[in-house]
Amino acid sequence: MNETPSVPAITHTMRNYLADIYRLSQGDKWVSTTTLAETVDVSPPAAVRMVKRLSHAGLLEHQPYQGVRLTASGKHEALLGIRRHRLVERFMVDVLGFGWHEVHDDAEAMQSGISQRIEDRFDEMMGHPTRCPHGEPIPSRDGVMPKTDDLPLIVVSPGTRGHISRIKTHDSEKLQYLAELNLTPGTPYTLINRQPFNGPIRLSIGDWDEQVIGGELAGTIWVTRDRH
Repeated sequence: MNETPSVPAITHTMRNYLADIYRLSQGDKWVSTTTLAETVDVSPPAAVRMVKRLSHAGLLEHQPYQGVRLTASGKHEALLGIRRHRLVERFMVDVLGFGWHEVHDDAEAMQSGISQRIEDRFDEMMGHPTRCPHGEPIPSRDGVMPKTDDLPLIVVSPGTRGHISRIKTHDSEKLQYLAELNLTPGTPYTLINRQPFNGPIRLSIGDWDEQVIGGELAGTIWVTRDRH
């Protein structure tokens, strides 16, 4: 009787690659192996070796001169990895008292030693959080990414009101600076004006403050808009 070939066990490193591919591809786009190597901070040959391993496991497609793209199984595993990372970040901030600017790298290292049982306990004791400290959505236990309805601040029209939804950077200095300006998830804003050609943006923060930030920093801020 013929036996079905076994699928290689998915390691923490493999899941990290899948998670990075998911982020780079926004779920569906092709990602070059060069970009992947730069993101994971490994040599191109090392990235190619892992790509071959993930392809053999049926977790991604690899096309020469086009790059890599996750299969349905690859997306599922990527989202489970993203879920664990964001839950660990939430735990480090809410329970251990770390600042939101100092958890990304430690969460990356810490999650490799966390079992599914511990992840579930983290989730339960924190009341099943839906967002990480930076406002990014936390995928469900069965690997589904919640839908979002937000957009970058840099494309919002002057006069728009809403709330900051998430901050898309892991840069510690930028996160500290944004916190000093009270530009954090959940904060209400009104966009007063925006100068052309990636110029500065003037915001009203809550009901008490105004801030002017550059176009580069504004590109890291995603917001929701109030419905009229």
